[in-house]
Amino acid sequence: MDTDALTADLLRELRATRPYPALSLTMPTHRKAPDNAQDPVRLRNLVAEAGHRLDSDPEVSREVAAALRAQLERAAGEVDPRGALDSLVLLVTTDEYRIWRLPRTAPERVVLSDTFLTRNLVAAKAQTRPFRALTVAADHATLWIGTGDAIRQEKTDDFPLTAPKEPPNPQREERIGDTPSTFSDEETRNFFRDVDEKLRAVLADDPRPLYLMGLAPALALLDEVGESSRSAIGRVTKGAPADLPPAEVLRELRPALEEGAHQAAAEVENRLDNARSAHTFAGGLDEVWAAVREGRAGLVAVEEHFQATVRVADEHLEPVPEGTTQSADGTVREDIVDELVEAALDSGADVVFVEDDSLAEHGRIAAALRY
Repeated sequence: MDTDALTADLLRELRATRPYPALSLTMPTHRKAPDNAQDPVRLRNLVAEAGHRLDSDPEVSREVAAALRAQLERAAGEVDPRGALDSLVLLVTTDEYRIWRLPRTAPERVVLSDTFLTRNLVAAKAQTRPFRALTVAADHATLWIGTGDAIRQEKTDDFPLTAPKEPPNPQREERIGDTPSTFSDEETRNFFRDVDEKLRAVLADDPRPLYLMGLAPALALLDEVGESSRSAIGRVTKGAPADLPPAEVLRELRPALEEGAHQAAAEVENRLDNARSAHTFAGGLDEVWAAVREGRAGLVAVEEHFQATVRVADEHLEPVPEGTTQSADGTVREDIVDELVEAALDSGADVVFVEDDSLAEHGRIAAALRY
C-alpha cells in the first residue's frame, strides 16, 4: 500500500489490540540500482531474525510461530524490489499481512507486540502532504487522492458520482422557448447538492487539503448550493471530463499545489515567528520532545530528511555516536523523529515538514507551543 491509503479508519484498525504476537518489520530500501540489489538480502535476513525471535519467545506456541512465519514469508515473497521507495513495512499476524512502501526511511526493526508499529506510516503520510481534488462537471464528479508525486481516483460508495439521466422533454422546451442553461436547471442544482453532501462526509471522516477543478460556472454553482467548497485551498478553472487520466489531473493541479505549498510554508514561518515573540517556542529535538510529551505543542515543524538516533535518559534525549542501533531495552531509539511525529499528531498538534536547512539554527525541528 501507499501512504495515501492510510485513512483515519485504517490507522485505528492498525492500532487495534491484537492477540500476541503481532509482528512489525521495517527496513530501509533503495529506489534504484545498484543499491536496490541489497534489499532482498536484507529482507531475508530480517525474516530469519523474526523466525528466531518467534522460536525463542516463551509466550509464542509452536503452532502460532509456524503460522506467523508462513504469513511473513508470503508477504516477503510478494515484495517487488522494482516498486521500492525509501522503506518497507510488513505488518503480519497469523491471519493476514500488509505491505507498505514508504517515501521516508525507516530503521531495520522486528517488533513483536499486541499492536502494530505505525509510527513510520504516520510520519511518512505527514511528510507526503496528502491532498484531495474534486473534478466536477454538470453531470459527474470524481474525487482524487494524492501527494505531490502521484494521484489516483478515490473510489468510495459515493464517488465517482454521475447525475441521473433525464429524458428530453420537448414540451418543456416549447414552453420556455429553449433548453435551460446547464448550470441553472434544477436537476443540475440537485446533483451539485448531492456532490456537496457526499464530499462533506468524506472530508469529515478524513480531513486533508482540498483542491477543486472544473469550469467556472460549475465551481460557482458548487459554492452556491453547498458548504464543502469553502474549505478548498486551491482551484483550477478547466473542463473536467469523466475520463481525465491521473497524469493529466496532476499536471493541471501542479500550479495550485505549488501555490498551496508556498502558502503553507509561509504560514508555518509566521506561526514560529509569533511563537518566538510570545516566548512559546521550542527548538531542538529534546525541547520539542518534552513539549510533545506534555501535550503543549500546537505546531511541530520538521525538516524533510531529518532523522536521529538518540538515547533516552532521565526523560531527555541524548545524541549517540553515528552508527548506533536500536537497543533491546528501548533506551536507544533509531526512529525517534517518526515516534515524535506520531505522538504530536495523536495529541492534536499540526505537523508539517519543511525544506532541509530551513530550521538549521533550531536543531532541524521546532514547535509553537499552546502555552
